[in-house]
Amino acid sequence: MHNEHRSISLRASWLPLSALSAVFLVEMLDNSILTVALPTIGRDLAASATALQWVTGSYAVAFGGLMLLFGSLADRFGRRRMMLIGLALLATASAATVLVSTAEQLIALRGLMGIAAAMTTPGSMALAYRLFDEEAARVRAVTVISTVGLIGLAVGPTMGGLVLGVAPWQVLLLVNVPIALYALVGIRAGIGQDAPETLHRAPLDVVGALLATAAIVLALLAPTGFVEVGPRSALPWGLLGGALAAAGLFWIQERRASHPLIDLALLGSPLVASGLAFKAAAGLATAGLSYLVTLQLQFAWGWPPALAAVGMLPQVVVLLALGPFVNPLVARWGMARAAWVSASAVVLGLALFTGLNRVGYGGVAVALALVAAGLRVIGVVAAITVLDGLPAARTSVGAALTDTVTEVANGAGVAVAGTLIAAFVAGSITAPGWTPQQAAQFEDAVTWGGGALTALAAGLVAYGFARSRQHANPVGAP
Repeated sequence: MHNEHRSISLRASWLPLSALSAVFLVEMLDNSILTVALPTIGRDLAASATALQWVTGSYAVAFGGLMLLFGSLADRFGRRRMMLIGLALLATASAATVLVSTAEQLIALRGLMGIAAAMTTPGSMALAYRLFDEEAARVRAVTVISTVGLIGLAVGPTMGGLVLGVAPWQVLLLVNVPIALYALVGIRAGIGQDAPETLHRAPLDVVGALLATAAIVLALLAPTGFVEVGPRSALPWGLLGGALAAAGLFWIQERRASHPLIDLALLGSPLVASGLAFKAAAGLATAGLSYLVTLQLQFAWGWPPALAAVGMLPQVVVLLALGPFVNPLVARWGMARAAWVSASAVVLGLALFTGLNRVGYGGVAVALALVAAGLRVIGVVAAITVLDGLPAARTSVGAALTDTVTEVANGAGVAVAGTLIAAFVAGSITAPGWTPQQAAQFEDAVTWGGGALTALAAGLVAYGFARSRQHANPVGAP
């Protein structure tokens, strides 16, 4: 077995690294491969539209809402142990898909899979970080893991469509079983148990964990409310208000607790704060832009779904093609410069979309490629930056924090875009035969949506840049 702090090469660590990559592959593949099967699942299980929404929603809410809790538990009871338990749960829940006969049963299983993902996904980054001592090796390892996950995200819909042509939809979730078992065996054989001195010994802040979970779950539910029932309904505003209230109570609890779930002083350190700001900007931009472009291609320009999927290819191609260049860029520029340059590329891509979305597809394609290019670098750099700013005993909760920020930012991006479309466009955007007035309203909504996302992402990047400069030039430094 590899000791946790042993400095080894990527080639020598192929077993644990491939196992950790398999963990991230499952998380990325899971929802992308299932999305194409939702109509088939709906017919097979006689599921309503709301039930189908919760097939994916139950996974996302459990995953996003519980990452901080399980990250904190992993730092206390062992990252490797938490990972192995989560993988066993994932394999079991996925295998149980063959027994599903109702939509409610599938929703429950998807919730269990979300819990398993919350136990395993942050740990893949935390364990990869702890597997290497050198920054360059950490960058290469995280790049490898994220590349494998992106491949799963890219091929998921196509693979799902091909499988549905020859097999029942359950097979799409059964794919998780061999991948999870491989990851379990590889981690058990290739990564040693956590050294006692690397574990966090403080008692768990139960009240803080409950408040954090409530805030995140409500924050993840609110965007769905804004998109589904619109900003004129009280429901999404109530969910958002509840999320803010729970977040406020969490902040008070963490300031008062003897052993807080998250040390607010650490959270406010330059490395952690800048890394989280860059992560949030990238998540907001990616989800919001994808949502706007998907609607524009299909509803405003009349592209069929298959052609619209092709239209999103610039994003996928850039995400995959830039993998080999991440480490050389970081080595040449340094972590701080790579972070703010790539985050600025995300903002520039949004700004180009805002200005060029009415011109034609060429401008949209450039915007997609530029945002993807920025995301490819910042996704690796920001995660490592956050972990660099935390003590060794808090790496799992740090990885969970970056993933949680990304999930919430994704939801916020969709909520901003969806709310502006609902506010600008009269009637249903899914109804055929738009009037010229509705078409003009939609164009205005897309432009304003792009502008709002640009402003928000720019604010986050500016804050992240200011905090990263504080790390480079601390107060009192000559």
